[in-house]
Amino acid sequence: MLQRAIFIDRDGTIGGSDQVEYPGEFKLFPHVRDSIDKLKKSGWFIFSFTNQPGISKGKAAKEDYELELKEFGFDKVYLCAHQQNEGCKCRKPSTGKLVQAAMENDLDLQECVVIGDRWTDMIAAHEAGCRKVLVRTGAGEEAFTNYKNSAYYGIWGAVSPDYVAPEFQEAANWILATI
Repeated sequence: MLQRAIFIDRDGTIGGSDQVEYPGEFKLFPHVRDSIDKLKKSGWFIFSFTNQPGISKGKAAKEDYELELKEFGFDKVYLCAHQQNEGCKCRKPSTGKLVQAAMENDLDLQECVVIGDRWTDMIAAHEAGCRKVLVRTGAGEEAFTNYKNSAYYGIWGAVSPDYVAPEFQEAANWILATI
């Protein structure tokens, strides 16, 4: 039987701000850890799904991100360390990390959810067939405003979130009540 997972962006979604904050500086938003625990107890795998180009610039180590995220309760970390201009297949909005996770964990991506604060999260989820939850923390308020103003209609077609949450706890509550 295929499994299901929730893929969660890091910066601006579960803590920090709309800027990159390196391990040791990063602080979770209130109630995030409890929400992750509730999701796990209800049977979801919890995976980090994050772009961290500071690694390829030598500003942080991949292992530091992985350790931090696992301490927050994540089961696995799917991280792209490439720069935006490198053209890799794993950097959001590409679906490379979602596809990799599906193969490694026997996932049905149509039964999975992506929670993020940027439109690149929504596009990756859309392209992979996942449900999409946009949080309005971090860069999410700007992404939501642009979405409402139709700025994200274009080469990807009409990418719409399945739910827009004010913050992570509400996104988790929606998943628990709806899916």
